[in-house]
Amino acid sequence: MTQTDHTAAADHLFTPENFNVNSLQDEIRLNDLIDRLLKLFYLDLIEQQSQSPEEASEKAYAASYFLKDFVIDHCRENIFHLRLNRVRQFAGNWYIVRNLEPNMVELASLLQGIQAFYRYLATAGQISAELAAAIDKDCENLDYYRERIESFWAIEKDGFFSWEAACPLKDNP
Repeated sequence: MTQTDHTAAADHLFTPENFNVNSLQDEIRLNDLIDRLLKLFYLDLIEQQSQSPEEASEKAYAASYFLKDFVIDHCRENIFHLRLNRVRQFAGNWYIVRNLEPNMVELASLLQGIQAFYRYLATAGQISAELAAAIDKDCENLDYYRERIESFWAIEKDGFFSWEAACPLKDNP
């Protein structure tokens, strides 16, 4: 692939309108687009940031999980127009209730990948500095997520409802 072809492919992958989610067909189409975007992210981590292939792969996997399973499938939201509370909802609720054994080691790794991906988008000028800063802040709030996991394991009787209300998945209107 020539540099011109590579640039044209990247331009297509960085067009926010291509990531709108309105139907099941969009979700299927976005799966491929996100994979292609994550390959560019992976290569950037290795070539520009001198990370090992293993580190880059771990971060790309984390971003993939967040983007495909949470942002696209659950939230049905454009990855370039992420709402400010999405990372917090993901890490403080969705990840915890959808994994058999939610734990901070795995969650911290996921958050590092999410943070690296959105920093990549910010550096490429594809998201606002404000969104990137908000995502950074939410990704670094490990004490909060540790408390959420611990309080999840401590739920008794109908305590789930108050636990869920402290970090709800539903957006406030």
